[in-house]
Amino acid sequence: MEKRIKDRFNDHILQEAMKHYRINEVDIHLLDGFESFMYEFNRGDEAFILRLAHSIRRSENLIQGEVDWINYLYQGGASVSQAILSEAGNLVETIPDAQGGYFLTTAFAKAQGQPPSKEMWDEALFEKYGQLIGRMHALSKNYSPPDPSWKRPEWDDPGMLDMDSWLPDSESIVLEKYLSLKSHLDNLPHNRDSYGLIHQDAHAGNFFLDDAGTITLFDFDDCAYSWYINDIAIVLFYIVLGEEDENAFTREFMTHFLRGYRQENDFDAGWLKEIPPFLKLREIDLYAVIHRSFDVDNIDHPWVAMYMQGRKSRIENEVPCINFDFETL
Repeated sequence: MEKRIKDRFNDHILQEAMKHYRINEVDIHLLDGFESFMYEFNRGDEAFILRLAHSIRRSENLIQGEVDWINYLYQGGASVSQAILSEAGNLVETIPDAQGGYFLTTAFAKAQGQPPSKEMWDEALFEKYGQLIGRMHALSKNYSPPDPSWKRPEWDDPGMLDMDSWLPDSESIVLEKYLSLKSHLDNLPHNRDSYGLIHQDAHAGNFFLDDAGTITLFDFDDCAYSWYINDIAIVLFYIVLGEEDENAFTREFMTHFLRGYRQENDFDAGWLKEIPPFLKLREIDLYAVIHRSFDVDNIDHPWVAMYMQGRKSRIENEVPCINFDFETL
Protein backbone atom coordinates (compact mmCIF):
# COMPACT_ATOMS: atom_id res chain seq x y z
CA MET A 1 0.00 0.00 0.00
CA GLU A 2 1.19 3.50 -0.76
CA LYS A 3 2.68 5.25 2.29
CA ARG A 4 0.70 8.42 1.69
CA ILE A 5 -2.53 6.40 2.04
CA LYS A 6 -1.31 4.55 5.14
CA ASP A 7 -0.38 7.85 6.77
CA ARG A 8 -3.93 9.21 6.40
CA PHE A 9 -5.63 6.25 8.04
CA ASN A 10 -6.47 6.26 11.75
CA ASP A 11 -8.91 4.79 14.24
CA HIS A 12 -11.40 7.63 13.72
CA ILE A 13 -11.70 6.69 10.04
CA LEU A 14 -12.33 3.06 10.97
CA GLN A 15 -14.92 3.96 13.60
CA GLU A 16 -16.82 6.10 11.10
CA ALA A 17 -16.79 3.26 8.59
CA MET A 18 -18.11 0.86 11.23
CA LYS A 19 -21.01 3.20 11.95
CA HIS A 20 -22.02 3.18 8.29
CA TYR A 21 -22.44 -0.61 8.41
CA ARG A 22 -23.55 -1.04 12.04
CA ILE A 23 -20.46 -3.04 12.98
CA ASN A 24 -19.69 -3.79 16.63
CA GLU A 25 -16.11 -3.60 17.91
CA VAL A 26 -16.04 -7.31 18.80
CA ASP A 27 -17.31 -8.37 15.35
CA ILE A 28 -14.52 -7.00 13.13
CA HIS A 29 -10.90 -7.90 12.48
CA LEU A 30 -8.18 -6.70 10.11
CA LEU A 31 -7.24 -8.64 6.98
CA ASP A 32 -4.22 -8.29 4.71
CA GLY A 33 -4.78 -5.66 2.00
CA PHE A 34 -2.39 -4.63 -0.77
CA GLU A 35 -4.04 -1.44 -2.03
CA SER A 36 -6.80 -0.82 0.55
CA PHE A 37 -7.57 -1.46 4.22
CA MET A 38 -9.58 -4.68 4.42
CA TYR A 39 -11.61 -6.05 7.33
CA GLU A 40 -13.92 -9.00 7.94
CA PHE A 41 -17.02 -8.46 10.06
CA ASN A 42 -20.01 -10.52 11.16
CA ARG A 43 -23.71 -9.92 11.52
CA GLY A 44 -25.21 -12.90 13.24
CA ASP A 45 -24.18 -15.96 11.24
CA GLU A 46 -23.25 -13.98 8.11
CA ALA A 47 -19.75 -12.80 7.25
CA PHE A 48 -18.89 -9.69 5.21
CA ILE A 49 -15.87 -7.80 3.98
CA LEU A 50 -15.36 -4.09 4.64
CA ARG A 51 -13.00 -2.22 2.32
CA LEU A 52 -11.61 1.26 2.88
CA ALA A 53 -10.03 2.65 -0.28
CA HIS A 54 -8.75 6.20 -0.75
CA SER A 55 -9.51 8.95 -3.23
CA ILE A 56 -5.80 9.13 -4.07
CA ARG A 57 -6.33 5.91 -6.04
CA ARG A 58 -10.00 5.93 -7.03
CA SER A 59 -12.74 8.55 -7.17
CA GLU A 60 -16.18 7.99 -5.70
CA ASN A 61 -17.60 7.67 -9.22
CA LEU A 62 -15.11 4.95 -10.13
CA ILE A 63 -16.00 2.99 -6.99
CA GLN A 64 -19.69 3.40 -7.83
CA GLY A 65 -18.95 1.99 -11.27
CA GLU A 66 -17.09 -0.96 -9.78
CA VAL A 67 -19.83 -2.02 -7.35
CA ASP A 68 -22.58 -1.44 -9.91
CA TRP A 69 -20.83 -3.80 -12.34
CA ILE A 70 -20.25 -6.37 -9.59
CA ASN A 71 -23.93 -6.45 -8.74
CA TYR A 72 -24.86 -6.55 -12.44
CA LEU A 73 -22.68 -9.65 -12.82
CA TYR A 74 -24.17 -11.18 -9.66
CA GLN A 75 -27.71 -10.63 -10.91
CA GLY A 76 -26.68 -12.16 -14.24
CA GLY A 77 -25.68 -15.41 -12.56
CA ALA A 78 -21.92 -14.91 -12.29
CA SER A 79 -20.51 -16.19 -9.01
CA VAL A 80 -19.06 -12.99 -7.55
CA SER A 81 -19.17 -11.41 -4.08
CA GLN A 82 -22.15 -9.07 -4.08
CA ALA A 83 -21.76 -5.49 -2.84
CA ILE A 84 -24.16 -4.68 0.02
CA LEU A 85 -25.86 -1.49 1.14
CA SER A 86 -24.82 0.67 4.09
CA GLU A 87 -27.28 1.58 6.84
CA ALA A 88 -28.17 4.67 4.78
CA GLY A 89 -28.89 2.52 1.73
CA ASN A 90 -25.75 3.41 -0.21
CA LEU A 91 -23.24 1.16 -1.95
CA VAL A 92 -20.44 3.67 -1.32
CA GLU A 93 -19.86 5.89 1.69
CA THR A 94 -17.24 8.66 1.92
CA ILE A 95 -15.25 9.67 5.01
CA PRO A 96 -13.09 12.84 4.89
CA ASP A 97 -9.48 12.26 5.96
CA ALA A 98 -8.95 15.86 7.26
CA GLN A 99 -6.18 16.33 4.67
CA GLY A 100 -8.26 17.24 1.65
CA GLY A 101 -9.01 13.68 0.57
CA TYR A 102 -11.40 10.98 1.68
CA PHE A 103 -11.72 7.28 2.30
CA LEU A 104 -14.35 5.35 0.34
CA THR A 105 -16.02 2.51 2.20
CA THR A 106 -17.75 -0.42 0.54
CA ALA A 107 -18.89 -3.76 1.89
CA PHE A 108 -19.37 -7.16 0.28
CA ALA A 109 -20.79 -10.54 1.16
CA LYS A 110 -17.84 -12.74 2.07
CA ALA A 111 -17.20 -15.49 -0.47
CA GLN A 112 -17.99 -18.98 0.77
CA GLY A 113 -15.20 -21.53 1.07
CA GLN A 114 -11.47 -21.07 1.16
CA PRO A 115 -8.53 -20.23 -1.11
CA PRO A 116 -7.82 -23.16 -3.45
CA SER A 117 -4.81 -25.21 -2.42
CA LYS A 118 -2.46 -26.84 -4.90
CA GLU A 119 -4.15 -30.18 -4.27
CA MET A 120 -7.57 -28.83 -5.29
CA TRP A 121 -6.56 -27.99 -8.85
CA ASP A 122 -7.78 -30.50 -11.40
CA GLU A 123 -9.34 -30.55 -14.86
CA ALA A 124 -12.84 -29.95 -13.49
CA LEU A 125 -11.71 -26.85 -11.57
CA PHE A 126 -9.83 -25.49 -14.58
CA GLU A 127 -13.05 -25.82 -16.59
CA LYS A 128 -15.16 -24.11 -13.91
CA TYR A 129 -12.64 -21.30 -13.79
CA GLY A 130 -13.05 -20.81 -17.54
CA GLN A 131 -16.85 -20.92 -17.24
CA LEU A 132 -16.85 -18.13 -14.67
CA ILE A 133 -14.62 -15.84 -16.73
CA GLY A 134 -16.60 -16.67 -19.86
CA ARG A 135 -19.92 -15.81 -18.19
CA MET A 136 -18.53 -12.50 -16.96
CA HIS A 137 -17.34 -11.57 -20.45
CA ALA A 138 -20.66 -12.58 -22.02
CA LEU A 139 -22.50 -10.38 -19.52
CA SER A 140 -20.08 -7.49 -20.05
CA LYS A 141 -21.02 -7.29 -23.72
CA ASN A 142 -24.41 -5.89 -22.70
CA TYR A 143 -23.33 -3.74 -19.74
CA SER A 144 -23.51 0.03 -19.61
CA PRO A 145 -23.22 1.97 -16.32
CA PRO A 146 -26.55 3.59 -15.34
CA ASP A 147 -24.68 6.86 -14.74
CA PRO A 148 -22.10 7.78 -17.44
CA SER A 149 -19.87 9.35 -14.76
CA TRP A 150 -19.48 5.87 -13.23
CA LYS A 151 -17.74 4.51 -16.32
CA ARG A 152 -14.61 2.59 -15.37
CA PRO A 153 -11.30 3.64 -16.98
CA GLU A 154 -9.58 2.19 -19.99
CA TRP A 155 -6.76 -0.28 -19.32
CA ASP A 156 -4.04 2.33 -20.00
CA ASP A 157 -5.60 5.23 -18.10
CA PRO A 158 -2.96 6.85 -15.83
CA GLY A 159 -5.00 5.82 -12.81
CA MET A 160 -4.63 2.18 -13.84
CA LEU A 161 -1.24 2.11 -15.53
CA ASP A 162 1.26 4.92 -15.05
CA MET A 163 4.70 3.65 -16.03
CA ASP A 164 6.27 7.12 -16.23
CA SER A 165 5.38 7.74 -12.59
CA TRP A 166 5.94 4.26 -11.17
CA LEU A 167 9.28 3.41 -12.77
CA PRO A 168 12.44 5.21 -11.61
CA ASP A 169 14.88 6.75 -14.09
CA SER A 170 17.10 3.67 -13.78
CA GLU A 171 14.38 1.61 -15.52
CA SER A 172 14.49 3.47 -18.84
CA ILE A 173 14.93 0.25 -20.85
CA VAL A 174 11.90 -1.33 -19.18
CA LEU A 175 9.90 1.79 -20.04
CA GLU A 176 11.03 1.51 -23.67
CA LYS A 177 9.89 -2.13 -23.78
CA TYR A 178 6.51 -1.12 -22.39
CA LEU A 179 6.04 1.68 -24.92
CA SER A 180 6.88 -0.68 -27.77
CA LEU A 181 4.41 -3.23 -26.41
CA LYS A 182 1.74 -0.56 -25.98
CA SER A 183 2.18 0.47 -29.60
CA HIS A 184 1.29 -3.08 -30.65
CA LEU A 185 -1.70 -3.28 -28.31
CA ASP A 186 -3.06 0.09 -29.44
CA ASN A 187 -3.47 -1.34 -32.93
CA LEU A 188 -5.61 -4.29 -31.84
CA PRO A 189 -9.31 -4.11 -32.81
CA HIS A 190 -11.90 -2.81 -30.37
CA ASN A 191 -15.34 -4.30 -30.85
CA ARG A 192 -18.18 -5.67 -28.76
CA ASP A 193 -16.96 -9.27 -29.02
CA SER A 194 -13.34 -8.57 -28.11
CA TYR A 195 -13.26 -5.53 -25.83
CA GLY A 196 -15.23 -4.60 -22.72
CA LEU A 197 -15.18 -4.32 -18.95
CA ILE A 198 -12.96 -7.02 -17.41
CA HIS A 199 -11.85 -8.00 -13.90
CA GLN A 200 -8.15 -7.56 -14.80
CA ASP A 201 -6.87 -9.43 -11.72
CA ALA A 202 -8.84 -12.69 -11.61
CA HIS A 203 -6.06 -14.86 -10.18
CA ALA A 204 -6.61 -17.61 -7.63
CA GLY A 205 -5.80 -15.26 -4.75
CA ASN A 206 -9.00 -13.40 -5.58
CA PHE A 207 -11.49 -16.25 -5.35
CA PHE A 208 -12.62 -18.85 -2.85
CA LEU A 209 -13.73 -22.41 -3.56
CA ASP A 210 -16.51 -23.97 -1.48
CA ASP A 211 -17.23 -27.62 -0.67
CA ALA A 212 -19.55 -27.91 -3.66
CA GLY A 213 -16.77 -26.79 -6.01
CA THR A 214 -18.24 -23.32 -6.65
CA ILE A 215 -15.77 -20.52 -7.37
CA THR A 216 -16.69 -17.08 -6.01
CA LEU A 217 -14.63 -14.20 -7.37
CA PHE A 218 -13.94 -10.95 -5.51
CA ASP A 219 -11.60 -7.91 -5.46
CA PHE A 220 -12.73 -5.99 -8.55
CA ASP A 221 -10.68 -2.91 -7.66
CA ASP A 222 -8.69 -3.08 -10.92
CA CYS A 223 -11.65 -3.63 -13.26
CA ALA A 224 -11.24 -1.63 -16.47
CA TYR A 225 -12.07 -1.66 -20.16
CA SER A 226 -9.68 -3.91 -22.01
CA TRP A 227 -9.60 -6.91 -24.31
CA TYR A 228 -11.23 -10.07 -23.01
CA ILE A 229 -8.10 -12.00 -23.97
CA ASN A 230 -6.22 -9.83 -21.47
CA ASP A 231 -8.34 -11.25 -18.63
CA ILE A 232 -7.50 -14.76 -19.83
CA ALA A 233 -3.78 -13.97 -20.12
CA ILE A 234 -3.72 -12.56 -16.58
CA VAL A 235 -5.32 -15.73 -15.21
CA LEU A 236 -2.66 -17.81 -16.96
CA PHE A 237 0.18 -15.49 -15.92
CA TYR A 238 -0.39 -16.10 -12.21
CA ILE A 239 -1.38 -19.74 -12.25
CA VAL A 240 1.72 -20.82 -14.19
CA LEU A 241 4.20 -18.97 -11.93
CA GLY A 242 6.38 -21.50 -10.15
CA GLU A 243 5.37 -24.47 -12.30
CA GLU A 244 8.33 -26.70 -13.10
CA ASP A 245 7.17 -27.54 -16.62
CA GLU A 246 5.45 -24.36 -17.81
CA ASN A 247 4.69 -25.69 -21.28
CA ALA A 248 3.01 -28.89 -20.12
CA PHE A 249 1.02 -27.05 -17.47
CA THR A 250 -0.02 -24.32 -19.90
CA ARG A 251 -1.37 -26.86 -22.36
CA GLU A 252 -3.27 -28.77 -19.67
CA PHE A 253 -4.69 -25.68 -18.00
CA MET A 254 -5.65 -23.77 -21.13
CA THR A 255 -7.26 -26.79 -22.79
CA HIS A 256 -9.72 -27.21 -19.94
CA PHE A 257 -10.06 -23.50 -19.12
CA LEU A 258 -11.02 -22.66 -22.70
CA ARG A 259 -13.43 -25.59 -22.82
CA GLY A 260 -15.28 -24.06 -19.88
CA TYR A 261 -14.99 -20.54 -21.29
CA ARG A 262 -16.56 -21.56 -24.60
CA GLN A 263 -19.61 -22.93 -22.76
CA GLU A 264 -20.44 -19.38 -21.66
CA ASN A 265 -19.00 -17.07 -24.31
CA ASP A 266 -17.98 -17.15 -27.95
CA PHE A 267 -14.23 -17.34 -28.42
CA ASP A 268 -12.38 -16.41 -31.60
CA ALA A 269 -9.26 -18.58 -31.72
CA GLY A 270 -7.51 -15.81 -33.66
CA TRP A 271 -6.97 -14.03 -30.33
CA LEU A 272 -4.74 -16.83 -29.02
CA LYS A 273 -1.70 -15.31 -30.73
CA GLU A 274 -2.15 -12.18 -28.60
CA ILE A 275 -1.70 -14.01 -25.29
CA PRO A 276 2.12 -13.51 -25.23
CA PRO A 277 1.90 -9.68 -25.53
CA PHE A 278 -0.68 -9.56 -22.75
CA LEU A 279 1.43 -11.84 -20.56
CA LYS A 280 4.31 -9.41 -21.08
CA LEU A 281 2.01 -6.47 -20.25
CA ARG A 282 1.14 -8.04 -16.90
CA GLU A 283 4.80 -8.84 -16.23
CA ILE A 284 5.87 -5.22 -16.79
CA ASP A 285 2.82 -3.80 -15.01
CA LEU A 286 3.50 -5.85 -11.89
CA TYR A 287 7.20 -4.96 -12.02
CA ALA A 288 6.29 -1.26 -12.09
CA VAL A 289 3.70 -1.57 -9.29
CA ILE A 290 6.32 -3.20 -7.08
CA HIS A 291 8.68 -0.30 -7.75
CA ARG A 292 5.87 2.06 -6.77
CA SER A 293 4.88 0.24 -3.58
CA PHE A 294 8.11 -1.31 -2.24
CA ASP A 295 11.71 -0.45 -1.54
CA VAL A 296 13.06 -2.82 -4.19
CA ASP A 297 16.46 -3.00 -2.48
CA ASN A 298 14.89 -4.23 0.77
CA ILE A 299 11.82 -6.30 -0.09
CA ASP A 300 10.43 -8.10 2.96
CA HIS A 301 7.50 -9.74 1.16
CA PRO A 302 8.46 -13.33 0.14
CA TRP A 303 6.26 -13.56 -2.96
CA VAL A 304 7.30 -10.13 -4.21
CA ALA A 305 10.98 -10.95 -3.62
CA MET A 306 10.56 -14.20 -5.56
CA TYR A 307 8.85 -12.41 -8.44
CA MET A 308 11.57 -9.76 -8.74
CA GLN A 309 14.44 -12.26 -8.96
CA GLY A 310 15.93 -11.84 -12.44
CA ARG A 311 12.82 -9.96 -13.60
CA LYS A 312 14.64 -6.84 -14.81
CA SER A 313 16.85 -8.92 -17.11
CA ARG A 314 13.90 -10.94 -18.42
CA ILE A 315 11.99 -7.80 -19.36
CA GLU A 316 14.95 -5.96 -20.85
CA ASN A 317 15.94 -9.00 -22.95
CA GLU A 318 12.36 -9.74 -24.02
CA VAL A 319 12.36 -13.26 -22.61
CA PRO A 320 8.85 -14.71 -23.19
CA CYS A 321 6.82 -15.14 -20.02
CA ILE A 322 5.85 -18.60 -21.27
CA ASN A 323 7.64 -20.11 -24.27
CA PHE A 324 4.53 -21.74 -25.73
CA ASP A 325 2.81 -21.75 -29.12
CA PHE A 326 -0.68 -20.65 -28.13
CA GLU A 327 -2.06 -21.05 -31.64
CA THR A 328 -1.82 -24.83 -31.16
CA LEU A 329 -4.54 -24.78 -28.51
